[in-house]
Amino acid sequence: MLISADESCLMVIDVQDKLVPAMSNMDPVIENIQILMSAAVKLSVPTLVSEQYSKGLGRTIAALSSLMGGDASEKISFSGMADTGFASRFHNLERRHVVMVGIEAHVCVLQTSMHLLNRGIRVFIVADATASRTVKNHDLALQRLAAAGAIIVSTEMVVFEWLERAGTDEFKELSRLIK
Repeated sequence: MLISADESCLMVIDVQDKLVPAMSNMDPVIENIQILMSAAVKLSVPTLVSEQYSKGLGRTIAALSSLMGGDASEKISFSGMADTGFASRFHNLERRHVVMVGIEAHVCVLQTSMHLLNRGIRVFIVADATASRTVKNHDLALQRLAAAGAIIVSTEMVVFEWLERAGTDEFKELSRLIK
């Protein structure tokens, strides 16, 4: 199954000021999230951003907040779908596919994804745009999510599937981000 720009939304989970420094190998993860958020803007794919207890963990990092296009949804539940505000925003989009990025892969990304999978939503976990404090937790999360039915993908897979073809202005602009 291909990831359709017309049927998907991008979920950016808890990439916050006080969480990011504790994660393993975050620089390429942030760069990949930026690429995906830029592609989403260019291709009119809606983006939902969550923040876990922002009073204690800070806001979405500056490198991403300028690409948000709206406010983040505050949550205290680990799953964004257990928060009525975030869940309502998602359901109002009427999308069948979720491209999932963020932190931590084995906590909030996993729990949000599991709730979506249980509701029949196709979930694409972007492996190179997710992180946990340890590589082991990240790897275990990806294994568990794949076993539950999520599809593990890369940033480039998502961008090129959203684009569908070369030779367009969008292709020229977005392919430069990947090089």
